[in-house]
Parts: sequence; structure tokens; C-alpha cells
Amino acid sequence: MKYAQKMLEEVGIEGDRLKMYNIGASDAPLFAQAANEMTERAREFGPNPLKKGKR
Repeated sequence: MKYAQKMLEEVGIEGDRLKMYNIGASDAPLFAQAANEMTERAREFGPNPLKKGKR
């Protein structure tokens, strides 16, 4: 994980965009919480900085 985050940082993308969760199949509330957390993170970071100006 740390290596992948470092690689993202090196190309200009926030390493915190990447996070790994270990959630059991029977733990739906925890999955929903993690999904909401990552959705909020994505909104805070905004669009991929490498794609700015490309449309």
C-alpha cells in the first residue's frame, strides 16, 4: 500500500486517494461506512489532477 501511495505521489496524484479495507462479507454496515468515507474523500480531492484540461 505504502509503495503504491508513494508511486501516486511521484506522478502528481495524492497518495491518500488510495486506501485498502479488509471487510468481511457479512459486515454490510462497515462496507457502507467505508464506501461513504471514500466517496467523501474523492469529493474533497476533486478530479484527477493529471486529467485537467483534457476533455
